[in-house]
Amino acid sequence: MADISNQSAAATFDPLRPRLIHIAYRMLGSVADAEDAVQEAFLRWLDADRDTVREPEAFLRRVVTRLCLDHLKSARHRRETYVGPWLPEPVVEAAEDEIDDVTLPLMLALERLSPLERAAFLLHDVFGVTFEEIAETIGREPAACRQLASRARTHVRAARPRFPMPKERGLQIAAAFFTATRSGDMQELRSLLAADVTVYADGGGKTATTAQPIVGFDNVMQLHAALALIFARTMSRIVRYGFINGLPGFVTVEQDDTLQTTALQIEDSKIVAVYVVRNPDKLRHLDGPAVP
Repeated sequence: MADISNQSAAATFDPLRPRLIHIAYRMLGSVADAEDAVQEAFLRWLDADRDTVREPEAFLRRVVTRLCLDHLKSARHRRETYVGPWLPEPVVEAAEDEIDDVTLPLMLALERLSPLERAAFLLHDVFGVTFEEIAETIGREPAACRQLASRARTHVRAARPRFPMPKERGLQIAAAFFTATRSGDMQELRSLLAADVTVYADGGGKTATTAQPIVGFDNVMQLHAALALIFARTMSRIVRYGFINGLPGFVTVEQDDTLQTTALQIEDSKIVAVYVVRNPDKLRHLDGPAVP
């Protein structure tokens, strides 16, 4: 009898799993942590009195959000002690996939919010959840949830893409950036970068990266001039071009078989930020299914 009940629970849960992971990943910035939160929600779903649940999706969304909020309390300390710049685990999508607007810069902006502000903003503005449901989820009045979302909206407004770029153009710039940096074509690279360009590199203290963001055109050019000497000895190998957390970029294998993702924030056809992830702990999932 228990097996039949568990099968019924799984039949309801499994179609909702991708959307629940979608929510958890954008709350946590970690694929593994998102999957853990959703699996824990499934275990709680098995133990729940499911006959009394009128809307399983709303019930599970609340469970996942609460689990994410609990996780963020401990994650905040880990982020504060993280070695070098912290970037979310990269999710790579193809050009033909539907790219949502929670791009990498927006995810970084969300990191600066309180957990409750992040939950209210994501649930309402991104996933279309009512403030009444959000209030029940996070234990606040609907009016307070509106204020949380409004404050979050103000903080993240600058991280929203102002001028959406055609996907094809974004991938063209990504390909030009790869070719220029790996071949040492500094003249071509100059034409691609904005004056206020910044490079963020996340190695988590486990692979070689810069300890701080590299800010400004001249400093970024100097960095790539030094990297060109390395690439001249050991050329990067392209795994694929695509969209990394909504930004055009590419996945490569670098020297010592180090996997790396590079995402480019582009405004007015100029690269304003380069986001590089080299921390192997954040790249393991690229061998498996991506977050939908």
